[in-house]
Amino acid sequence: MDIGRFGIWTFQLDGLPSAESQRVAREIEDMGWGAIWLPEAVGREAFTNSSLILGGTKSIVIATGIATIWGRDAVTASAAQRTLTEAYPDRFLLGLGASHYHLVQHLRGHLYEKPYSAMVEYLEKMDAAPFMAAQPSVEPARVLAALGPKMLKLAAEKTLGAHPYFVPVEHTTFARKTMGQGPLLAPEQAVVLETDPEKARTLARGHMAVYLRAPNYTNNLKRMGFTDEDLADGGSNRLVDAIVAWGDMDTVVARVKAHHEAGADHVCVQVITEDPRTLATPQWKALAKALL
Repeated sequence: MDIGRFGIWTFQLDGLPSAESQRVAREIEDMGWGAIWLPEAVGREAFTNSSLILGGTKSIVIATGIATIWGRDAVTASAAQRTLTEAYPDRFLLGLGASHYHLVQHLRGHLYEKPYSAMVEYLEKMDAAPFMAAQPSVEPARVLAALGPKMLKLAAEKTLGAHPYFVPVEHTTFARKTMGQGPLLAPEQAVVLETDPEKARTLARGHMAVYLRAPNYTNNLKRMGFTDEDLADGGSNRLVDAIVAWGDMDTVVARVKAHHEAGADHVCVQVITEDPRTLATPQWKALAKALL
Protein backbone atom coordinates (compact mmCIF):
# COMPACT_ATOMS: atom_id res chain seq x y z
CA MET A 1 0.00 0.00 0.00
CA ASP A 2 1.35 3.39 -1.01
CA ILE A 3 -0.16 6.30 0.91
CA GLY A 4 2.49 8.76 -0.22
CA ARG A 5 4.15 11.34 1.99
CA PHE A 6 1.13 13.58 2.51
CA GLY A 7 -2.60 13.11 3.05
CA ILE A 8 -5.68 15.12 3.96
CA TRP A 9 -7.35 14.60 7.34
CA THR A 10 -10.85 16.08 7.39
CA PHE A 11 -14.21 16.15 9.15
CA GLN A 12 -15.69 18.17 6.32
CA LEU A 13 -16.89 15.29 4.14
CA ASP A 14 -19.24 14.24 6.96
CA GLY A 15 -21.14 17.50 6.60
CA LEU A 16 -21.98 16.86 2.94
CA PRO A 17 -24.61 14.64 1.34
CA SER A 18 -22.94 11.38 0.39
CA ALA A 19 -22.86 12.05 -3.36
CA GLU A 20 -21.28 15.45 -2.73
CA SER A 21 -18.70 13.96 -0.36
CA GLN A 22 -17.72 11.54 -3.12
CA ARG A 23 -17.32 14.43 -5.56
CA VAL A 24 -15.10 16.37 -3.15
CA ALA A 25 -13.05 13.24 -2.45
CA ARG A 26 -12.44 12.93 -6.20
CA GLU A 27 -11.20 16.53 -6.20
CA ILE A 28 -8.77 15.72 -3.39
CA GLU A 29 -7.63 12.65 -5.32
CA ASP A 30 -7.07 14.72 -8.46
CA MET A 31 -4.91 17.16 -6.47
CA GLY A 32 -2.42 14.35 -5.90
CA TRP A 33 -2.81 13.68 -2.17
CA GLY A 34 -1.88 10.15 -1.12
CA ALA A 35 -4.70 9.48 1.33
CA ILE A 36 -7.89 10.84 2.81
CA TRP A 37 -8.24 10.27 6.54
CA LEU A 38 -11.84 10.04 7.77
CA PRO A 39 -12.81 10.39 11.45
CA GLU A 40 -15.32 8.48 13.53
CA ALA A 41 -16.95 10.21 16.48
CA VAL A 42 -20.57 11.31 16.25
CA GLY A 43 -20.80 11.51 12.47
CA ARG A 44 -20.78 8.79 9.85
CA GLU A 45 -19.84 5.24 10.76
CA ALA A 46 -16.25 4.57 9.74
CA PHE A 47 -16.55 1.51 7.51
CA THR A 48 -19.73 2.64 5.77
CA ASN A 49 -18.23 6.04 5.11
CA SER A 50 -15.00 4.53 3.83
CA SER A 51 -16.99 2.34 1.46
CA LEU A 52 -18.83 5.38 0.10
CA ILE A 53 -15.62 7.32 -0.51
CA LEU A 54 -13.78 4.33 -1.94
CA GLY A 55 -16.65 3.80 -4.36
CA GLY A 56 -16.50 7.42 -5.46
CA THR A 57 -12.74 7.53 -6.12
CA LYS A 58 -10.31 5.58 -8.28
CA SER A 59 -6.92 5.19 -6.66
CA ILE A 60 -6.46 7.25 -3.49
CA VAL A 61 -6.10 5.41 -0.17
CA ILE A 62 -8.96 5.90 2.27
CA ALA A 63 -7.93 5.62 5.92
CA THR A 64 -9.94 5.74 9.13
CA GLY A 65 -8.65 8.23 11.64
CA ILE A 66 -9.81 6.67 13.89
CA ALA A 67 -12.34 3.82 13.99
CA THR A 68 -13.10 3.10 17.62
CA ILE A 69 -12.80 -0.44 18.92
CA TRP A 70 -15.95 0.23 20.96
CA GLY A 71 -18.07 0.81 17.85
CA ARG A 72 -18.21 -2.84 16.79
CA ASP A 73 -16.83 -6.16 17.99
CA ALA A 74 -13.56 -7.48 16.63
CA VAL A 75 -15.17 -10.14 14.43
CA THR A 76 -17.32 -7.50 12.72
CA ALA A 77 -14.35 -5.16 12.32
CA SER A 78 -12.29 -7.94 10.77
CA ALA A 79 -15.08 -8.84 8.37
CA ALA A 80 -15.61 -5.21 7.37
CA GLN A 81 -11.91 -4.66 6.80
CA ARG A 82 -11.57 -7.79 4.69
CA THR A 83 -14.68 -6.90 2.71
CA LEU A 84 -13.30 -3.47 1.79
CA THR A 85 -9.80 -4.82 1.15
CA GLU A 86 -11.21 -7.44 -1.24
CA ALA A 87 -13.24 -4.83 -3.09
CA TYR A 88 -10.50 -2.18 -3.13
CA PRO A 89 -7.06 -3.86 -2.88
CA ASP A 90 -4.39 -1.69 -1.23
CA ARG A 91 -6.78 1.24 -0.90
CA PHE A 92 -8.30 0.82 2.57
CA LEU A 93 -6.19 1.51 5.65
CA LEU A 94 -7.93 0.71 8.92
CA GLY A 95 -6.92 3.04 11.72
CA LEU A 96 -8.05 1.68 15.08
CA GLY A 97 -8.14 3.45 18.43
CA ALA A 98 -9.24 2.94 22.03
CA SER A 99 -10.98 6.35 22.00
CA HIS A 100 -11.65 8.36 25.16
CA TYR A 101 -13.48 7.88 28.45
CA HIS A 102 -16.26 10.40 27.76
CA LEU A 103 -17.02 8.97 24.32
CA VAL A 104 -16.90 5.35 25.40
CA GLN A 105 -18.52 5.46 28.82
CA HIS A 106 -20.96 8.35 28.53
CA LEU A 107 -21.86 8.32 24.84
CA ARG A 108 -21.66 4.60 24.02
CA GLY A 109 -22.36 3.13 27.44
CA HIS A 110 -19.36 0.80 27.60
CA LEU A 111 -17.01 0.37 30.52
CA TYR A 112 -13.80 2.26 29.71
CA GLU A 113 -10.88 0.78 31.57
CA LYS A 114 -7.48 -0.59 30.65
CA PRO A 115 -7.57 0.71 27.05
CA TYR A 116 -4.20 -0.85 26.24
CA SER A 117 -5.34 -4.30 27.35
CA ALA A 118 -8.60 -3.81 25.48
CA MET A 119 -6.67 -3.05 22.30
CA VAL A 120 -4.40 -6.08 22.70
CA GLU A 121 -7.43 -8.35 23.10
CA TYR A 122 -9.24 -6.71 20.20
CA LEU A 123 -6.33 -7.23 17.81
CA GLU A 124 -6.00 -10.85 18.87
CA LYS A 125 -9.70 -11.43 18.22
CA MET A 126 -9.50 -9.72 14.85
CA ASP A 127 -6.62 -11.95 13.84
CA ALA A 128 -8.52 -15.08 14.93
CA ALA A 129 -11.86 -14.10 13.38
CA PRO A 130 -13.31 -16.37 10.68
CA PHE A 131 -14.28 -14.89 7.32
CA MET A 132 -16.32 -17.21 5.11
CA ALA A 133 -16.51 -14.94 2.09
CA ALA A 134 -14.41 -13.99 -0.92
CA GLN A 135 -10.91 -13.38 0.40
CA PRO A 136 -8.93 -10.22 -0.34
CA SER A 137 -6.02 -10.59 -2.75
CA VAL A 138 -3.74 -8.52 -0.49
CA GLU A 139 -3.16 -8.47 3.25
CA PRO A 140 -5.54 -6.10 5.09
CA ALA A 141 -3.66 -3.12 6.49
CA ARG A 142 -4.14 -1.43 9.85
CA VAL A 143 -2.53 1.16 12.10
CA LEU A 144 -3.19 2.24 15.66
CA ALA A 145 -3.98 5.59 17.22
CA ALA A 146 -0.96 5.62 19.49
CA LEU A 147 0.48 8.27 21.79
CA GLY A 148 2.25 6.63 24.71
CA PRO A 149 5.14 4.16 24.57
CA LYS A 150 3.12 1.00 25.19
CA MET A 151 0.61 1.68 22.42
CA LEU A 152 3.36 2.82 20.06
CA LYS A 153 5.25 -0.42 20.62
CA LEU A 154 2.05 -2.41 20.12
CA ALA A 155 1.45 -0.54 16.86
CA ALA A 156 4.95 -1.44 15.70
CA GLU A 157 4.60 -5.09 16.64
CA LYS A 158 1.02 -5.88 15.59
CA THR A 159 0.16 -3.41 12.81
CA LEU A 160 1.76 -1.40 10.02
CA GLY A 161 2.42 1.41 12.49
CA ALA A 162 0.92 4.43 14.23
CA HIS A 163 -1.31 7.41 13.52
CA PRO A 164 -0.72 9.92 16.34
CA TYR A 165 -3.22 12.79 16.50
CA PHE A 166 -2.99 16.21 18.17
CA VAL A 167 0.76 16.05 18.63
CA PRO A 168 3.73 18.42 18.27
CA VAL A 169 6.75 17.59 16.13
CA GLU A 170 8.59 16.49 19.28
CA HIS A 171 6.15 13.61 19.59
CA THR A 172 7.08 12.41 16.11
CA THR A 173 10.71 12.21 17.24
CA PHE A 174 9.61 10.32 20.36
CA ALA A 175 7.35 7.97 18.37
CA ARG A 176 10.03 7.09 15.84
CA LYS A 177 12.56 6.39 18.59
CA THR A 178 10.01 4.25 20.45
CA MET A 179 8.87 2.24 17.42
CA GLY A 180 12.24 2.02 15.71
CA GLN A 181 12.84 2.18 11.99
CA GLY A 182 10.42 0.35 9.72
CA PRO A 183 6.89 0.79 11.08
CA LEU A 184 4.72 3.41 9.41
CA LEU A 185 4.48 6.70 11.29
CA ALA A 186 1.68 8.98 10.10
CA PRO A 187 1.04 11.92 12.46
CA GLU A 188 -1.72 14.47 11.97
CA GLN A 189 -0.83 18.16 11.67
CA ALA A 190 -3.47 20.88 11.98
CA VAL A 191 -2.80 24.03 9.96
CA VAL A 192 -4.27 27.53 9.73
CA LEU A 193 -3.31 29.59 6.69
CA GLU A 194 -3.51 32.95 8.44
CA THR A 195 -0.66 35.36 9.15
CA ASP A 196 -2.38 37.52 11.76
CA PRO A 197 -1.34 36.01 15.13
CA GLU A 198 -4.55 36.87 16.97
CA LYS A 199 -6.83 35.52 14.23
CA ALA A 200 -4.73 32.42 13.72
CA ARG A 201 -4.54 31.54 17.40
CA THR A 202 -8.26 32.17 17.87
CA LEU A 203 -9.02 29.65 15.13
CA ALA A 204 -6.47 27.25 16.58
CA ARG A 205 -7.94 27.47 20.08
CA GLY A 206 -11.41 26.81 18.70
CA HIS A 207 -10.09 23.64 17.10
CA MET A 208 -8.15 22.59 20.20
CA ALA A 209 -10.90 23.13 22.77
CA VAL A 210 -12.52 19.71 22.56
CA TYR A 211 -9.18 17.89 22.66
CA LEU A 212 -7.93 19.78 25.70
CA ARG A 213 -10.81 18.19 27.62
CA ALA A 214 -9.57 14.67 26.82
CA PRO A 215 -7.07 13.23 29.35
CA ASN A 216 -5.45 11.00 26.72
CA TYR A 217 -4.31 14.08 24.86
CA THR A 218 -3.47 16.26 27.83
CA ASN A 219 -1.46 13.50 29.49
CA ASN A 220 0.49 13.06 26.28
CA LEU A 221 1.20 16.78 26.07
CA LYS A 222 2.52 16.70 29.63
CA ARG A 223 4.73 13.81 28.56
CA MET A 224 6.10 16.18 25.92
CA GLY A 225 6.95 18.80 28.57
CA PHE A 226 3.87 21.02 28.58
CA THR A 227 2.47 22.10 31.94
CA ASP A 228 -0.94 22.62 33.50
CA GLU A 229 -0.46 26.33 32.83
CA ASP A 230 0.04 25.58 29.14
CA LEU A 231 -3.18 23.57 29.08
CA ALA A 232 -5.33 26.16 30.88
CA ASP A 233 -7.61 28.81 29.35
CA GLY A 234 -7.63 27.41 25.83
CA GLY A 235 -3.91 26.74 25.74
CA SER A 236 -0.86 28.95 26.06
CA ASN A 237 0.62 30.51 22.95
CA ARG A 238 3.47 28.02 23.28
CA LEU A 239 1.07 25.09 23.17
CA VAL A 240 -1.12 26.54 20.43
CA ASP A 241 1.89 27.20 18.24
CA ALA A 242 3.20 23.67 18.83
CA ILE A 243 -0.05 21.92 17.94
CA VAL A 244 -1.36 24.11 15.11
CA ALA A 245 0.93 25.34 12.35
CA TRP A 246 -0.19 28.82 11.33
CA GLY A 247 1.17 31.57 9.13
CA ASP A 248 1.95 31.94 5.45
CA MET A 249 2.33 28.98 3.13
CA ASP A 250 6.10 28.69 3.62
CA THR A 251 5.72 28.61 7.41
CA VAL A 252 3.00 25.97 7.33
CA VAL A 253 4.84 23.82 4.79
CA ALA A 254 7.99 23.97 6.90
CA ARG A 255 6.09 22.60 9.90
CA VAL A 256 4.57 19.77 7.91
CA LYS A 257 7.99 18.85 6.53
CA ALA A 258 9.46 19.03 10.04
CA HIS A 259 7.49 15.88 10.89
CA HIS A 260 9.26 14.06 8.06
CA GLU A 261 12.60 15.31 9.31
CA ALA A 262 11.64 13.98 12.77
CA GLY A 263 10.91 10.50 11.40
CA ALA A 264 7.40 10.53 9.91
CA ASP A 265 6.66 8.60 6.72
CA HIS A 266 3.36 10.33 6.00
CA VAL A 267 1.80 13.51 7.40
CA CYS A 268 -2.00 13.93 7.57
CA VAL A 269 -2.74 17.63 7.03
CA GLN A 270 -5.91 18.96 8.65
CA VAL A 271 -6.88 22.45 7.45
CA ILE A 272 -8.73 24.54 10.04
CA THR A 273 -11.03 27.16 8.53
CA GLU A 274 -12.98 30.04 10.02
CA ASP A 275 -16.28 28.39 9.11
CA PRO A 276 -16.01 24.59 9.29
CA ARG A 277 -19.03 24.33 6.99
CA THR A 278 -17.02 25.96 4.21
CA LEU A 279 -14.93 23.40 2.37
CA ALA A 280 -11.18 23.90 2.57
CA THR A 281 -10.79 23.14 -1.15
CA PRO A 282 -8.76 26.28 -1.95
CA GLN A 283 -6.37 25.56 0.92
CA TRP A 284 -6.08 21.88 -0.06
CA LYS A 285 -5.21 22.91 -3.60
CA ALA A 286 -2.67 25.50 -2.49
CA LEU A 287 -1.04 23.07 -0.07
CA ALA A 288 -0.94 20.38 -2.74
CA LYS A 289 0.98 22.73 -5.04
CA ALA A 290 3.41 23.55 -2.25
CA LEU A 291 3.94 20.03 -0.92
CA LEU A 292 3.37 17.49 -3.66
